[in-house]
Amino acid sequence: MNLRRTAITALFGCALLGNPAWAAINASKLGASYDATKANVTFKVYSGRATRIELYLYSTATGTAEKSRVVMTAGAGGVWSATIPVTTLNNQGLSGTLYYGYRAWGPNWPYSTSWTKGSATGFITDVDANGNRFNPNKLLTDPYALELSHDPTTPTMTNGTIYASGATYRNIDTGSSAPKGIVLSGDTQSIGIKPTRALKDDVVYEVHVRGLTNNDTSIAAAYRGTYKGAGLKAAWLASLGVTAVEFLPLQETQNDTNDVDPNSNSGDNYWGYMTLNYFAPDRRYAYDKTPGGPTREFKEMVKAFHDQGIKVLVDVVYNHTGEGGAWSGTDKTTYNIYGMRGLDNPTYYSLTADKQNSWDNTGVGGNYNTRNLIAQNLIIDSLAYWRDKLGVDGYRFDLASVLGNTCEHGCFNFDKMDPGNALNRIVAELPPRPAAGGTGVDLIAEPWAIGGNSYQVGGFPSGWAEWNGAYRDTVRQAQNKLGSAVVTTGQMATRFAGSSDLYGDDGRKPWHSVNFVTAHDGFTLKDLYSCNVKNNLQAWPWGPSDGGEDNNNSWDQGGIATDQRKAARNGMALMMLSAGVPMIVGGDEALRTLNCNNNPYNLDSSANWLGWTRTTDQSNFQAFSKAMIAFRKAHPALRPANFYSSVDNNGNVMEQLRWFKPNGAVADAAYFNDSANHAIAWRIDGSEFGDSASAIYVAHNAWSAQVNFTLPWPGTGKSWYRVTDTCTWAEGANQVRTPGMEDAIGGEYTSYGVCGRGTLVLIAK
Repeated sequence: MNLRRTAITALFGCALLGNPAWAAINASKLGASYDATKANVTFKVYSGRATRIELYLYSTATGTAEKSRVVMTAGAGGVWSATIPVTTLNNQGLSGTLYYGYRAWGPNWPYSTSWTKGSATGFITDVDANGNRFNPNKLLTDPYALELSHDPTTPTMTNGTIYASGATYRNIDTGSSAPKGIVLSGDTQSIGIKPTRALKDDVVYEVHVRGLTNNDTSIAAAYRGTYKGAGLKAAWLASLGVTAVEFLPLQETQNDTNDVDPNSNSGDNYWGYMTLNYFAPDRRYAYDKTPGGPTREFKEMVKAFHDQGIKVLVDVVYNHTGEGGAWSGTDKTTYNIYGMRGLDNPTYYSLTADKQNSWDNTGVGGNYNTRNLIAQNLIIDSLAYWRDKLGVDGYRFDLASVLGNTCEHGCFNFDKMDPGNALNRIVAELPPRPAAGGTGVDLIAEPWAIGGNSYQVGGFPSGWAEWNGAYRDTVRQAQNKLGSAVVTTGQMATRFAGSSDLYGDDGRKPWHSVNFVTAHDGFTLKDLYSCNVKNNLQAWPWGPSDGGEDNNNSWDQGGIATDQRKAARNGMALMMLSAGVPMIVGGDEALRTLNCNNNPYNLDSSANWLGWTRTTDQSNFQAFSKAMIAFRKAHPALRPANFYSSVDNNGNVMEQLRWFKPNGAVADAAYFNDSANHAIAWRIDGSEFGDSASAIYVAHNAWSAQVNFTLPWPGTGKSWYRVTDTCTWAEGANQVRTPGMEDAIGGEYTSYGVCGRGTLVLIAK
């Protein structure tokens, strides 16, 4: 009996029975590996359409011809294999690091015994009616390679056209230049003890692994911008209060050429959302770039974070790949061929109905074929590898709606109920962390893509948390668009309380909402409240960058610096006070700016790396951020497992949160739905959470002028004490009071004036 099939069927019921059985994780043992005795190396690769595959073995990564070539054997299920004794490899001059790649022939380019590298012998067409794009002149990387030797283009080989198909490029041989897989023999580097913290209790810090330390002079120069350097910041992030670091993509991407011309953008790929291989940690981010070094160093970094109790989450891109799409919209022949496209194009990529071009829901060339079983296997197998071998605790999935696609070619349709989509398969085979914490992975979706029914905030299946774009938009508009965007207090209340309208309707919980007001793509927190429009075409190192959202819901607060900082404090405070999981962007804790560039994907520059010097204002804001994170962590009432309601032993619903008008009356539907109202307060009963505060009171004034709030009952024998007021009069290093040092305010019916666009936080004691 297939145990995975049994578990999946139990999860989704009989609806699954029409789907093919899913094998165990990497059941075919795809990739390259030594046997237990290190006496043999076995290579396995999938292609259901190839008619011949040859394995090419190299003693160097570039600049030399192959030492050996082996015709692979086609086996069951489209798996091609070859096993080579190490003694044979040694005799062939392959006694050191073993580099490898594949050449493949198929229906559009059948094998001929007279073919030689760089020739057109056997060629019929670049793409046939079934979407095949075989080209034996292109050395192909193994989709299951555990490390790659280098990127397709490098500082010494900048001509990326050699990898293309089409009449101009198809006969160019790439063997001596192309990236090769590296056969790893294993290591003993520990990943430490994985944190088991519930997702609801996390504070997520999104950052680029290179950008985290490349400006940091406290780190040895050789380690800056590396996995090793990032690990050296683990203690600092723990002191800030961060419990989960979410790295922008770390899987191999084209970035070796970022340093070719370090004083211009040069088309650089800094963020890394063009994945070349789903298993290999990016070599550029390793201090130790020797074969096996990136893997060991990545695990060393993971251990450093785990030793501080910090989870490691990674941003993964399974909606498209670095092979990209057509070179032009009208040219169906010229495509890059690095790996998957040359092995089995219709399996790994979604195509148009005629299978001549890419189907594109990503805006960057074409969709990965997330509906195909083999392509899904690659997703599952690589996720499991990063979890089990590299120690990763969870994932953020870029443009994750593509993983909900229910068809392969000529269409796109998101359906969360379809048990055969990649989203449901991931949940079934890589179990999410339980609500109360424990073993499992944290699964976080960016719940949108481009076009069709891909905007799915609140529409993902069970097991998935989401970047809550509705939270971002509501908070931004409430703060920055007074008088031009309609935001009711009811909308604000819903977002602050965990977005039950999005997640409660399908059994999910507040912590399935990842609350954010900024992310890597878009304005920084400071710029959100300092810039009216984007400014992406400025000179290096701040630009130029193309693209970027035009509708940012941003505002420069009239150009008043104190109001800009106040607005940023509100954004930070509201995230820490809202039900759900707060996510802050690296540098936002200290008012990092990008001078209004809202799309710096290409800027591998000092301006885009985090800064580590602080002005007085930045130091004060960092102290505010740190204290608000600590306040959230100290009060479980702010981290509810459910939507602020419980049932007592008699079956009565006990409300744990109550909303108030500024005058102290309980807010009703009329108040919530009146767009003329801009102030709302809420009181959370801390007693049911075992909270040290019997009650927490928050008053948020989104109006431009001061509003007086009448305080509610703090509890018998209790008074209200001020934790923080985000208003300018209180600005300073101690704007958030340390526990025990809160300011006495008064009891029930006390009036408190909250400045325009200010937030007040009180506790009862």
